[in-house]
Amino acid sequence: MLPVEEVLGLATVAYCDERAFRSYEKGASERVPADHPEIADLLASVPVEDAAECGLAEITSPAFVVRAGSRVVAAAGYRHWPERVAHLSVLTAPDRRGRGFARVVASAAVAEGLDNQLLPQWRARPEPSRRVARALGFRELGVQISARISTPGNRTGTGIGLGTD
Repeated sequence: MLPVEEVLGLATVAYCDERAFRSYEKGASERVPADHPEIADLLASVPVEDAAECGLAEITSPAFVVRAGSRVVAAAGYRHWPERVAHLSVLTAPDRRGRGFARVVASAAVAEGLDNQLLPQWRARPEPSRRVARALGFRELGVQISARISTPGNRTGTGIGLGTD
Protein backbone atom coordinates (compact mmCIF):
# COMPACT_ATOMS: atom_id res chain seq x y z
CA MET A 1 0.00 0.00 0.00
CA LEU A 2 1.41 3.35 -1.07
CA PRO A 3 0.79 6.41 1.08
CA VAL A 4 -1.42 8.56 -1.19
CA GLU A 5 -1.05 12.21 -0.35
CA GLU A 6 -3.42 13.56 -3.00
CA VAL A 7 -5.48 12.15 -5.87
CA LEU A 8 -4.78 14.39 -8.85
CA GLY A 9 -7.54 13.07 -11.05
CA LEU A 10 -8.83 10.66 -13.60
CA ALA A 11 -8.01 11.10 -17.29
CA THR A 12 -8.96 9.18 -20.40
CA VAL A 13 -6.28 7.81 -22.68
CA ALA A 14 -7.08 7.65 -26.39
CA TYR A 15 -5.23 6.52 -29.51
CA CYS A 16 -5.53 7.15 -33.23
CA ASP A 17 -4.04 5.40 -36.26
CA GLU A 18 -3.88 6.28 -39.96
CA ARG A 19 -7.23 4.63 -40.73
CA ALA A 20 -9.14 6.49 -38.03
CA PHE A 21 -7.42 9.89 -38.34
CA ARG A 22 -9.64 12.72 -39.57
CA SER A 23 -7.43 15.62 -40.63
CA TYR A 24 -8.74 19.10 -39.92
CA GLU A 25 -7.91 22.17 -42.04
CA LYS A 26 -4.62 20.89 -43.38
CA GLY A 27 -2.09 23.66 -43.83
CA ALA A 28 -3.90 26.12 -41.54
CA SER A 29 -1.14 26.01 -38.92
CA GLU A 30 2.47 27.12 -38.94
CA ARG A 31 5.38 24.89 -37.93
CA VAL A 32 7.91 26.36 -35.47
CA PRO A 33 10.67 24.87 -33.31
CA ALA A 34 9.48 23.48 -29.97
CA ASP A 35 11.66 25.97 -28.11
CA HIS A 36 10.36 28.99 -30.06
CA PRO A 37 9.92 31.99 -27.73
CA GLU A 38 6.25 32.34 -28.73
CA ILE A 39 5.53 28.90 -27.25
CA ALA A 40 6.92 30.15 -23.93
CA ASP A 41 4.81 33.31 -24.30
CA LEU A 42 1.64 31.23 -24.83
CA LEU A 43 2.45 29.07 -21.80
CA ALA A 44 3.04 32.19 -19.68
CA SER A 45 -0.32 33.64 -20.78
CA VAL A 46 -2.47 30.82 -19.37
CA PRO A 47 -3.22 29.75 -15.79
CA VAL A 48 -0.36 27.76 -14.23
CA GLU A 49 -2.60 24.66 -14.01
CA ASP A 50 -3.32 24.78 -17.76
CA ALA A 51 0.37 25.19 -18.62
CA ALA A 52 1.31 22.23 -16.42
CA GLU A 53 -1.54 20.00 -17.62
CA CYS A 54 -0.96 20.51 -21.35
CA GLY A 55 2.67 19.31 -21.38
CA LEU A 56 3.61 21.68 -24.20
CA ALA A 57 6.90 22.61 -22.51
CA GLU A 58 8.06 18.96 -22.85
CA ILE A 59 7.38 18.32 -26.55
CA THR A 60 10.18 16.85 -28.66
CA SER A 61 8.46 17.41 -32.02
CA PRO A 62 8.16 20.75 -33.78
CA ALA A 63 5.29 22.88 -32.52
CA PHE A 64 2.32 23.67 -34.73
CA VAL A 65 0.75 27.05 -34.06
CA VAL A 66 -2.19 29.25 -35.04
CA ARG A 67 -1.90 33.00 -34.75
CA ALA A 68 -4.41 35.76 -34.21
CA GLY A 69 -2.59 38.73 -35.66
CA SER A 70 0.98 38.34 -34.51
CA ARG A 71 0.09 36.44 -31.30
CA VAL A 72 0.25 32.63 -31.04
CA VAL A 73 -3.13 31.60 -29.63
CA ALA A 74 -2.91 27.81 -29.98
CA ALA A 75 -0.09 25.30 -30.19
CA ALA A 76 0.38 21.54 -30.30
CA GLY A 77 3.14 19.02 -30.59
CA TYR A 78 4.11 15.70 -29.12
CA ARG A 79 6.68 14.08 -26.94
CA HIS A 80 8.21 10.91 -28.39
CA TRP A 81 7.64 8.19 -25.80
CA PRO A 82 8.93 4.58 -25.76
CA GLU A 83 7.32 2.00 -28.04
CA ARG A 84 6.88 4.58 -30.84
CA VAL A 85 4.19 6.59 -29.05
CA ALA A 86 3.61 10.28 -29.81
CA HIS A 87 2.11 11.74 -26.62
CA LEU A 88 0.12 14.82 -27.75
CA SER A 89 0.19 18.21 -26.06
CA VAL A 90 -2.32 20.89 -27.04
CA LEU A 91 -2.99 24.35 -25.64
CA THR A 92 -5.29 27.18 -26.69
CA ALA A 93 -5.35 30.60 -25.04
CA PRO A 94 -8.43 30.84 -22.80
CA ASP A 95 -9.84 33.83 -24.69
CA ARG A 96 -9.64 31.89 -27.98
CA ARG A 97 -11.17 28.56 -26.96
CA GLY A 98 -14.21 27.15 -28.74
CA ARG A 99 -13.12 28.39 -32.18
CA GLY A 100 -11.55 25.21 -33.58
CA PHE A 101 -7.93 26.26 -33.08
CA ALA A 102 -7.13 23.18 -30.97
CA ARG A 103 -8.35 20.93 -33.80
CA VAL A 104 -6.17 22.76 -36.33
CA VAL A 105 -2.92 22.53 -34.37
CA ALA A 106 -3.59 19.04 -32.98
CA SER A 107 -4.39 17.76 -36.46
CA ALA A 108 -1.01 18.97 -37.72
CA ALA A 109 0.79 17.36 -34.77
CA VAL A 110 -1.05 14.05 -35.24
CA ALA A 111 -0.23 14.06 -38.96
CA GLU A 112 3.45 14.67 -38.15
CA GLY A 113 3.47 11.78 -35.67
CA LEU A 114 1.78 9.42 -38.11
CA ASP A 115 4.23 10.48 -40.86
CA ASN A 116 7.02 9.46 -38.47
CA GLN A 117 5.41 6.03 -37.92
CA LEU A 118 4.38 6.87 -34.34
CA LEU A 119 1.13 6.04 -32.57
CA PRO A 120 -0.56 9.27 -31.40
CA GLN A 121 -1.78 9.19 -27.79
CA TRP A 122 -4.17 11.72 -26.24
CA ARG A 123 -4.61 11.96 -22.47
CA ALA A 124 -7.39 14.27 -21.28
CA ARG A 125 -9.47 15.16 -18.27
CA PRO A 126 -11.67 18.04 -19.53
CA GLU A 127 -14.54 17.18 -21.84
CA PRO A 128 -13.63 19.88 -24.40
CA SER A 129 -10.22 18.25 -24.86
CA ARG A 130 -11.82 14.83 -25.20
CA ARG A 131 -14.18 16.23 -27.86
CA VAL A 132 -11.22 17.53 -29.89
CA ALA A 133 -9.58 14.11 -29.72
CA ARG A 134 -12.77 12.33 -30.82
CA ALA A 135 -13.24 14.80 -33.69
CA LEU A 136 -9.79 13.85 -35.00
CA GLY A 137 -10.56 10.13 -34.82
CA PHE A 138 -9.08 9.17 -31.45
CA ARG A 139 -10.68 6.28 -29.62
CA GLU A 140 -10.72 6.22 -25.82
CA LEU A 141 -9.20 2.93 -24.71
CA GLY A 142 -8.46 3.43 -21.03
CA VAL A 143 -8.22 5.72 -18.05
CA GLN A 144 -5.33 6.91 -15.97
CA ILE A 145 -5.54 7.72 -12.30
CA SER A 146 -2.89 10.16 -11.16
CA ALA A 147 -1.96 10.48 -7.51
CA ARG A 148 0.77 12.13 -5.50
CA ILE A 149 2.41 9.60 -3.22
CA SER A 150 4.51 10.47 -0.24
CA THR A 151 7.43 8.52 1.12
CA PRO A 152 9.97 9.71 3.69
CA GLY A 153 12.07 12.40 2.02
CA ASN A 154 10.43 11.95 -1.38
CA ARG A 155 7.28 13.46 -2.90
CA THR A 156 6.38 12.30 -6.37
CA GLY A 157 3.38 11.98 -8.65
CA THR A 158 2.56 8.73 -10.39
CA GLY A 159 -0.02 7.43 -12.79
CA ILE A 160 -1.77 4.10 -12.90
CA GLY A 161 -3.32 3.12 -16.23
CA LEU A 162 -6.48 1.04 -16.54
CA GLY A 163 -7.69 -0.23 -19.91
CA THR A 164 -11.35 -0.22 -20.86
CA ASP A 165 -11.08 -2.62 -23.81
